[in-house]
Amino acid sequence: IPASASSSSPVFTKLKAVVSTQSTGEKLLPHIKGNVGLVFSKEDPVLVRDKLLENKVAAPARAGAIAPCDVIVEAQNTGMGPEKTSFFQALNISTKIAKGAIEIVSNVHLIHAGDKVGQSEATLLQMLNVMPFAYGLVVENIYDNGAVFAPEVLDITDEQLLSKFQL
Repeated sequence: IPASASSSSPVFTKLKAVVSTQSTGEKLLPHIKGNVGLVFSKEDPVLVRDKLLENKVAAPARAGAIAPCDVIVEAQNTGMGPEKTSFFQALNISTKIAKGAIEIVSNVHLIHAGDKVGQSEATLLQMLNVMPFAYGLVVENIYDNGAVFAPEVLDITDEQLLSKFQL
C-alpha cells in the first residue's frame, strides 16, 4: 500500500487505528516516514525480501539526475555515421571510423556514481540505446511477530549463530 506517511494521511491514520489494537504494532509506526510501501505476506520474510529485490526496472540516464552507479561505455562500433564524431570529441571519447561508422576505441568511464548526469552524457547513452540504471524497491525494515529489524538480519545463518555461542 503506497502511502505518503505524513501523520495526517488517510493510510497512516487507518494503520494507526489498526496498530493501536495490537500491543506490538506500535513499534512499526516510527518507521513509516516519507513515501513508503507496505508489503503484507504470510510467506517467509527471506523469500519476500528476495522477490522484492530481484524485481528491478531498467531505466535510461536522464539529464540532471544523480547517478546511482558508475556508467562505463564499452569499446564498440556505434553504427553511427561519421557526421557524429564531433559529439564524441566534445565528450573526450576516442573514436575512429571503421566501415563507415564511428567506433569507440576503448572503454570510457562516462559517469561516476553520485555525479549529476549531464545533457550530453544522457544524449549519448540514449543514442547508443544504453539504459544504465535500474530502479526497484528497497527493503528498509522487516516487521515480524511484533519485532522490527533491519533486513540484514535475514542473512544470518544458523552456523553463524552457533559459532557465536561455542566455547
